[in-house]
Amino acid sequence: MIWNNLTQTIICLFLTGPGIMGNILIFMRHVYTFVMATEKKPIDLIFTHLAFSNTLMICSIVIRDTATIFYFQNFLGDVGCKTVVYLVRVARGLSICTTCLLSMFQAVTINPRATLWEKLKPQTAGQVLFYLLLFWIFNSLISSNMLCYITAGNKMNQSQFDKYGEYCYMLPSRLIVRWSFLSLMALRDVVFQSLMGWSSGSMALHLYKHHKRVLYLHSYRCVNISSPEIRATRSTLILMTCFLFYYWADFIFSFYTGSMVTHGSMILNIKTFLVLGYAVLSPFILITRDVHVTRSS
Repeated sequence: MIWNNLTQTIICLFLTGPGIMGNILIFMRHVYTFVMATEKKPIDLIFTHLAFSNTLMICSIVIRDTATIFYFQNFLGDVGCKTVVYLVRVARGLSICTTCLLSMFQAVTINPRATLWEKLKPQTAGQVLFYLLLFWIFNSLISSNMLCYITAGNKMNQSQFDKYGEYCYMLPSRLIVRWSFLSLMALRDVVFQSLMGWSSGSMALHLYKHHKRVLYLHSYRCVNISSPEIRATRSTLILMTCFLFYYWADFIFSFYTGSMVTHGSMILNIKTFLVLGYAVLSPFILITRDVHVTRSS
């Protein structure tokens, strides 16, 4: 028990601390850029919202697991468990949707000939806010079952309830309710990951053509391969790869552990690591690569 708690404490400190600081830096940087700029760029709002969603998810998980990490008894209660588990689910959905919006924004920016998607590209900050509002409404609705079925308890039979952290559990619900919410979440993930796949493929094809053009000219000096547009495209592709890796690793791990009767502390630690991975790593990708997405005219 002591070893498991120590492991969870180390994961908390070395993941959540830098993750929160990195996302706050991205948030403050793009808020400052957006406020000070004479022309408000939609991309700054997208980065700001992505950082906010990641911070919300990290902080909610930290609060949920505080009892275990610092040897407190369950201080959340039913209301606290409902709130933090609900916020984790909503924030994760917002992260998926915002990452997809970022990917599509960059794909259309570097390929303006895609006239169909050009019409959907947000041209103003107001249009981005409209998309973000829709994301909030949609993810809040499809996560609302958490407010009804999450409860607190440290002596409950783990074989009968799904476990969210050390002290929060999900009560059984009617089959039609459970599958309705699962279907909506699956639909969201399929739609937004399909759009990510299209946009990522479009960006990868653009980079491949750019590379062939450089080889054709026989000199890297003839083409500015380090232009902001190319750097932003590569960085966005790295973000997409990072997101897909952690998403599918979590999906496969959750599917594997779903048939297990009990879920020990080590299982919960791995689950927490996979859930937090993208939220923690993504701001450092943006910081180290100095992402600035160019805006098409």
